[in-house]
Amino acid sequence: MKARLVWLVLCLIWGSTWLFIKIGLNDLPPLTFAGIRFVIAVLILFTIIGARRVPLPVSSADWGLLILTGILSFSLNYGLIFWGEQYVSSGLAALFQATIPVFGLVIAHFYLPQERMTPGRIAGVVFGVCGVGVVFSNQLSVAGGRAFVGSVAMVLSSFFVAYSNVLIKARATKLDPAIIAAAQMFFGLIPLLLIGISLEGNPFHFRWTKMALISLFYLALVGSVVAFLLYYWLMRNMDVTKTMLIALVTPVVAVALGMIVLDEQLSWRTVVGGVMIMGGIGLIAATRAKQLPESAAAR
Repeated sequence: MKARLVWLVLCLIWGSTWLFIKIGLNDLPPLTFAGIRFVIAVLILFTIIGARRVPLPVSSADWGLLILTGILSFSLNYGLIFWGEQYVSSGLAALFQATIPVFGLVIAHFYLPQERMTPGRIAGVVFGVCGVGVVFSNQLSVAGGRAFVGSVAMVLSSFFVAYSNVLIKARATKLDPAIIAAAQMFFGLIPLLLIGISLEGNPFHFRWTKMALISLFYLALVGSVVAFLLYYWLMRNMDVTKTMLIALVTPVVAVALGMIVLDEQLSWRTVVGGVMIMGGIGLIAATRAKQLPESAAAR
């Protein structure tokens, strides 16, 4: 029961973060906004790590992995998300981010022997990619060039974080989850702030409105610290297949909040493409579910 409650809370949190990113972007530039979010989150996470006395990695290979995945999953992933969401709706941004399992499945085929492609999984990938194509066609024909480029940025962000997730699963099995999250955020925020401040100016001169501050602290405290700690707990207490289904629910929450709060509109192509992407993820999850008992029996 507790695991199901945490699963639901994560769906609500990650579905709502897209709304707060969109609201914050009304006043704050994207890269520095993302970087400051993770500065706050890192300070809290390292305080928790210190209180728990979790030992830091000693291997140079582990630190190299954390630096690489931090750049992939935070510098590139979140940099592209915050930049791209200037030009697309919050619901559409969440929809594109839901392609992470699709990219992850393809990448995992080459890194994880237990995660090989199967006909059912391939069908799910193809279905999801076709859905992305349908949404892309809508963005180019209806919303214009900037929205199309923003959509490309969102899909690239999904690829980078999927690659990072596979590397962590393959090579970071002995690292504490809190260390992984905190170190990745730390190394990821450095390029965000360096590039952001050089291009966007002094953060003290930004338009720090009440809603900008609310968005920043919600994303840092709830969307980063609470969400990551809950997710890593859930990974240890729920089947991987079920945690993967969060990707099916998050865009629904994001779209609903965007329509209610920001009056965002949906076209039929976005709806059709979204259903195809969700259907592809569903096929992948269903295939994994059928194979889990066989893996358990093989032990």
